[in-house]
Amino acid sequence: MTASKSSRARNARARTQASAAGGGTAVKNTGAARSGTAARNGNASRNGTAAQARTGAARTGAGRGPRTLEDPDETAQRGPAPWLQIATLVLALAGLGVSIYLTIAHFTETALAGCSESGLVNCTKVTTSPESYVFGIPVAVLGLAFFVFAVAIMSPWAWQSARREIHLARIASLVVGMGFVLYLIYAELFTIGSICLYCTSVHAITFLLFVLTAVAAAAWGLNPGAPWKLSPSRPAPEPS
Repeated sequence: MTASKSSRARNARARTQASAAGGGTAVKNTGAARSGTAARNGNASRNGTAAQARTGAARTGAGRGPRTLEDPDETAQRGPAPWLQIATLVLALAGLGVSIYLTIAHFTETALAGCSESGLVNCTKVTTSPESYVFGIPVAVLGLAFFVFAVAIMSPWAWQSARREIHLARIASLVVGMGFVLYLIYAELFTIGSICLYCTSVHAITFLLFVLTAVAAAAWGLNPGAPWKLSPSRPAPEPS
């Protein structure tokens, strides 16, 4: 009886140890399986992220196209050559100054300084003639209005504007201005028989503005917002 009990006790201990060993193995296998699954999931996630990054980079590159290096001078410079912009503005300001003086002299009926009053050059005869009015408006006032507009339209901001109508308005105004100048020259030479030095200076300024604007239109091509000279872009070096 005692031997039988001892045998059963030993068998029970053996089964307990076997169960413990089996449980440890199962736990180890489960941990290993979980670790392997996590590792595989981590690798798959990293691979997916890398693939998405490569795809995004490819799409971005396809959308932007080949990178180019722009000339800083071309990027900063807009409109015709800077010298032309400055020259037209200075001429417009000079014409405005003369027009203001002629307008003041007209309404105050004062003689123009330094201008002869006899012979071919006779400013008083010209400024007081019937031809000094057009449609009942003094020519001096019309000239003043023209040069106020000219100063605005000849400014660098107007030259560099991307609005095409501004550049068309500049050309149209100078065509009208030159037509008016030709009429006044004809009136001075053939109707009045005298010329005014101040009026002649206004005529010369208008003519120069017309020539410079025509040169700009021919060389620049009225390309609003574009540089004076366009050069092909250079491809940018690939990043190392």
